[in-house]
Amino acid sequence: MTPEIGVMFRREQHPASLIDYARRVEAMGFDQLWVVEDCFFMGGVAQAAIALAATSRLTIGLGINPAVARNPAFLAMEYATLASAFPGRFIGGIGHGFGGWMAQVGAKPASWLQSIDEVTTAVRRILRGESVTAHGTYANLDRVQLFDPPPIVPPVLLGVQSEKSLRVAGRCADGLLLAEGAGPDYVRWAREQMMIGRADSGRDGAGMVVVYAYCMVDDAAPATARGHIRDAVAAMNGSGLQPSAIRLPYADAMADMAARGGADALRAEMPDAWLDDLAITGTGDEALASMARLANAGGNAVVLVPPDDVDVDAWLDGAFMHRASGLRSLGNVEPAG
Repeated sequence: MTPEIGVMFRREQHPASLIDYARRVEAMGFDQLWVVEDCFFMGGVAQAAIALAATSRLTIGLGINPAVARNPAFLAMEYATLASAFPGRFIGGIGHGFGGWMAQVGAKPASWLQSIDEVTTAVRRILRGESVTAHGTYANLDRVQLFDPPPIVPPVLLGVQSEKSLRVAGRCADGLLLAEGAGPDYVRWAREQMMIGRADSGRDGAGMVVVYAYCMVDDAAPATARGHIRDAVAAMNGSGLQPSAIRLPYADAMADMAARGGADALRAEMPDAWLDDLAITGTGDEALASMARLANAGGNAVVLVPPDDVDVDAWLDGAFMHRASGLRSLGNVEPAG
């Protein structure tokens, strides 16, 4: 498998820097740029529009719009506008949204699974040009139909993690968007769950899997690079393992570390092998091998994510990013170890 390679525009970056950043990512030769909608940073649809208008070739992914934050008809209109103006270059993303944030804005659903299923199903039907009537709890529509559907219907991925949600993605979406910290074992398992959902609903095709991966690489100082990843992984799992981490072969050992000392214990005790499994780090050759493992596990695209404690501009201009941007045969890289 030869996956596409993308880059994330982090939520902490200033919107005024997005145009230049997107153009740099495209000029370097990357395939994708992903923007993020997290409370209370920047709007995802607006970011996607800026990035699409600033570039000519790059695919722009949006990860994710919370299912309960918008009426599905209006979300479909936004997606259709982007897909019609920039055919074949937009990927939509829908997710549950962080529970605390959804409660904070008065939109926490009574059923996470029902909300994402109803909204995603409605959005994708509207994008296909259908006249949609739905009498659900979260999608209540009466003959909603686009006047001018997009010529190329954009894929809509679900940014989800748990078994039930992954199977819902198989039933109602075009694929998965997996968050940072997804090692090859989890990617493989997540794809399997999605495929079960597809089979249960009688759908053909393999679906798309996009994997976010923290990336910090330094041939001269691989230990320093892994230090940034160590901090990121420890912060993610210090208060309880992420759903993706629970599926790891070393999950029990990781959970024991976290229970004994939280993020500090993880930071001090995690072996390098775990970091190489959960992120793109170490030397350039080691990083390429990690990317190949994600591809061979079923990732159609690997999106490189800068840790939150690095200078993003310097990170993008680093030697490994220039090396990664020119790859066209990652699936043929022999995984190390």
